[in-house]
Amino acid sequence: MGWRDKYTKKAQKEDKRARSAYKLEEINKKYSVIKKKDCVLDLGCFPGGWMIISQKIVGTEGRVVGVDQKKIEPIKNAEFVQGDVFEEKTLEKIRGEFDAVISDLAPKTTGIHIIDVEKSVELANKSLKIARRFLKNHGNFVCKVFVGEGFDSFIKNFERYFRFVKTFKPQSSRRESREAYVICLRYYKPNDSAN
Repeated sequence: MGWRDKYTKKAQKEDKRARSAYKLEEINKKYSVIKKKDCVLDLGCFPGGWMIISQKIVGTEGRVVGVDQKKIEPIKNAEFVQGDVFEEKTLEKIRGEFDAVISDLAPKTTGIHIIDVEKSVELANKSLKIARRFLKNHGNFVCKVFVGEGFDSFIKNFERYFRFVKTFKPQSSRRESREAYVICLRYYKPNDSAN
């Protein structure tokens, strides 16, 4: 619990809304998923920690759009779309293409590892589908997933669409957590028409 509290308290002190903000900072420091002047789409953005970090990176010439069912406190120079990110009527409100799509979405956990992994993988695959819809060519994608059985075949699906795919566990993740982030760089559309 102390490990979790350390980042939670730090996030509150630094006005980053959630300790998950430090995960994105670590990811970006290592992989440069988001760059200055980029357009960024944040799926499941509540409470806004990843949007704050993204806005800081892209600056005033960039664009950050967050989507969530729960309303967030406004973030300067960022846009918010309220709605279910997996519903077409919500996606239709999102305008333009993006240099990066990021997702910290996680399922409601049951405590049964195999079920939680399956739900997490399903969310990650749905997020990938949205990323492919909105990403510019050579864009980047990051999503959270719980690691478990069948993970290798799950990753192979991402490798069909990105030139670089790697899993990464930030130091700010709880040690006992099975969460990891799939880092996908340089999106490209395959020559075939497979989805």
